[in-house]
Amino acid sequence: MQLKTLLPTLAAALMTLPAAQAQDRTIAIDARAVQGPLNQMHKLVIGAGRANEGLRADWQQQLAEIKRDAGFQYIRMHGLLTDDMGVYKVDAQGKEQYNFQYIDALYDYLLGIGVKPFVELGFMPAAMASGDKTIFWWKGNVTPPRSYEKWETLIRKLTEHWTERYGAEEVASWYFEVWNEPNLDGFWAGTQDEYFKLYAHAARAIKSVNPRYRVGGPATAGAAWIPELIAYAGKNQTPLDFVSTHSYGVNQGFLDEFGTTGTVLSTDEWAVSNDVLKNRKEIAASGMPKLELHYTEWSSSYTPSDPSHDSYHQAAYILNKLKQIGPAAQSMSYWVFTDIFEEAGPRFEAFHGGFGLMNTQGIKKPAYFAYQFLNQLGARELKNADQKSFATVDDKGNLGLLVWDYTHTLPEKVNNQQYFIKDLPARAKGKFKVSVKGMQPGAYSLSIAQVGYRQNDAFTAYIGMGSPKQLTRQQVAALKATATGKPSQQRQVRVGSDGSFSTELPMRENDVYLLKLSKAK
Repeated sequence: MQLKTLLPTLAAALMTLPAAQAQDRTIAIDARAVQGPLNQMHKLVIGAGRANEGLRADWQQQLAEIKRDAGFQYIRMHGLLTDDMGVYKVDAQGKEQYNFQYIDALYDYLLGIGVKPFVELGFMPAAMASGDKTIFWWKGNVTPPRSYEKWETLIRKLTEHWTERYGAEEVASWYFEVWNEPNLDGFWAGTQDEYFKLYAHAARAIKSVNPRYRVGGPATAGAAWIPELIAYAGKNQTPLDFVSTHSYGVNQGFLDEFGTTGTVLSTDEWAVSNDVLKNRKEIAASGMPKLELHYTEWSSSYTPSDPSHDSYHQAAYILNKLKQIGPAAQSMSYWVFTDIFEEAGPRFEAFHGGFGLMNTQGIKKPAYFAYQFLNQLGARELKNADQKSFATVDDKGNLGLLVWDYTHTLPEKVNNQQYFIKDLPARAKGKFKVSVKGMQPGAYSLSIAQVGYRQNDAFTAYIGMGSPKQLTRQQVAALKATATGKPSQQRQVRVGSDGSFSTELPMRENDVYLLKLSKAK
């Protein structure tokens, strides 16, 4: 017997606007048809702004919360070696001094909540730098070292310190990435050859402590330099355990910290994803075809002043890219988990288009729930022909279905900063029709959670408040209450002897649904 379930409250929430290419989608799955383990690359790594921000209590509280909800295993951040971390200096007598107390405080906290460091080695301590060129409000020095031997010694001493403090088994589970975006002049004041030299000295230092430790790069912008680094490592017998790079879903400029040029979300359905697939092909064609590929930064936009990050559209965007990429990358590190992020200095607005999954006050953006919902799926993925959904089952026979619509709605000749700051009602697109067979008969609890327009959508609620630059405590509490990720529908259903279940959900542009069918206790 099939159950036909309608959701009247959600149907009532549909906009009265004209349908946007309305077409029902049917998702048909068999609970017995397991494809294999669910790919977990989405939660291997998450980004953060800079190491010194990680010493803040509110930053730490937010990380603990997102670790609990989304399950991220590693974190990557800039500025580990920058002067505000107090790592290196030369005293009046010319003696080098090393100090790892601030790093210890940060890493002790990370490991204490079950998050490992994805170590980014940069930027250059001022006392070691060959110049005074810096980047960001917090002035990360981006020049090569005056002495590559002293750079190597610093990396070796730091790696030895971690080994002594945490043990070789722990440190062997980390990743060491050398520098950040050296193909951009703003981040590296040297040449490609000088970066390769920097990389080689760092890799040699790390491997001298323990050959099991994993080191890689080039951490480039725009999917660049991967064949070149692989060729360099092969020619010079330089250790290389993984390659890393970055990609963003806009097509112009870089480092537009305040969004003044007006970024435009790419109309290319495969933006970001095509970069990943290209890199995977480059690796396969290289002399090291089995190297891991880590995207240690990615997002819809490269500027922390892009309201697409805050919009309900972002949740579907994230899921769409992760589905397209599949197993081509071993991690996709979303940039970043929090708006406690000061590349452009402290921000004066509660919502400013920041990179974060949460804003400065800890209000969860729609993007947050893409990762929270993914983390609630079962361990085994079911065969599923639908390209905008994940279907899973766990060892107890509980089913999970994460389904979304992704629609590019940005009008031509309008930029993100003009468009995504508005209240943007989503147009109706038909229905999701879900059909499941092969289930174990019996009683189940059905829960449905949703992200979309005015559903776990704190930014639209904020716009409804008049977009105040500063928020009162009452406004923060009200916005947090609109974005909890909790199910909007819960009820008991029964699967009959034929093992089948079906339901329909109203679909709007960029809606995301998480359905869970859990066997009743």
